[in-house]
Amino acid sequence: MGYIQGEARGQQMLFPVSLDELIPGNHVCRVIDAFVCRLDFPGLGFVRAEAAETGRPGYDPRDLLKLYLYGYLQQIRSSRRLEAECVRNVEVMWLLGRLAPDYKSIAEFRRLHREAVTEAGAELVRFARSVGLVRGEWAVIDGSKFQAVASARSVAERESVKRYLDAVEAGDQQEEPVIDPSAVEAALEKLKSHAEPEAGFMRTAHGSAPAYNVQTAVDAEHALIVAHAVSAEKSDNRSLLPMAQAARQALGDPPSLKVVADGGYSNGAQAEACEAQGIVPHVPAQRGVNNRGDGTLLDRSQFRYDATSDTFSCPAGQMLTRKGLQKDRHRVLYVAPAAACGACAMKGRCTAAPQRYVYLHLHEAALGRMHDRATPQLMRLRRCTVEHPFATLKYRIFGHPRFLLRGLSGASTEISLGVMAYNLKRMINVLGGGKLVVALVG
Repeated sequence: MGYIQGEARGQQMLFPVSLDELIPGNHVCRVIDAFVCRLDFPGLGFVRAEAAETGRPGYDPRDLLKLYLYGYLQQIRSSRRLEAECVRNVEVMWLLGRLAPDYKSIAEFRRLHREAVTEAGAELVRFARSVGLVRGEWAVIDGSKFQAVASARSVAERESVKRYLDAVEAGDQQEEPVIDPSAVEAALEKLKSHAEPEAGFMRTAHGSAPAYNVQTAVDAEHALIVAHAVSAEKSDNRSLLPMAQAARQALGDPPSLKVVADGGYSNGAQAEACEAQGIVPHVPAQRGVNNRGDGTLLDRSQFRYDATSDTFSCPAGQMLTRKGLQKDRHRVLYVAPAAACGACAMKGRCTAAPQRYVYLHLHEAALGRMHDRATPQLMRLRRCTVEHPFATLKYRIFGHPRFLLRGLSGASTEISLGVMAYNLKRMINVLGGGKLVVALVG
């Protein structure tokens, strides 16, 4: 038997040529191998999953997926670092059968297989359901910001160019606009040449920075991530319905699903749409408060709404009638008569304006039902379920919450790989490596 030089747990050592003798107790490697081997690679859309009859065959995508899963579990995401692991790390040698792909081949695999990697992650969730690790009764939704590749300076310059072009467009509508054609052309070229046009400034743990909003839906049974998405939207306000639908699809379309989220997902229209589809949202409603004056003025909750007459009544007995509809903010405006407010003894406690305004959300009933269901116990369940996966993704798998690939497409691919690695890690912790290997092989 011959020997090879490699590295294990940080120490340079000589190992026997038969690498199987080194891996028997390494459940992580065996779990990765068993999971990848059970996947239908041609069906999932992986390129070169079946070798051509002529020519030199390319690297098997099964081997490259194993390499990436192992790398993300070890906080190794760079294609150059993964290339180095192939020739120095004995565990990687065992996983890849001593193949040593170059960094370009490794990077090309990740670039080409966004949809296929996402489908492989969905297959892992289906397997988790089959072995009872995902129950599918409660799903917890949350979002977190991951920093983009683009620098703050380049994004600030791009947004400055956008503002300039908006000013030029506004100037076109004037009778005598003064526009420099060469400056406009230069601005357009600069805008087109930006490497990451989707990235925008968002509030992160390290301050405002170019970032993407990563959304996850986590099953409450064992905190496995069942659905995820990457968005360029700064807030979570429009993510309740799409994430709830994605979670329901990943869980096998159960007849009903209960979802929990924080107040950032408060959206009456989406809550109503969820209820119509058998999804029951438990989300605290975010309502406007009367922040005028010294903060002690009467709040909207002190006004009673009468659906029959479509009016509000104030604590002093005056009627507020419908004034107009604000479609962009999904609410109706109600106003009290200025003369009545001026003569009211409670005006000093009610409003600092000449008359009192009250708003009614178009989907007020759905907001109220959603808010009533969001009990303190469920908010604790939300924190205990969804915060842990994000912390693990950011600091145990990514190492630092920043993407290596540009754009929404690249960020989505990275999150798909990271979520797969997280779910494998979580399943090993819950079920045990040996039992998980047996279940995957069986």
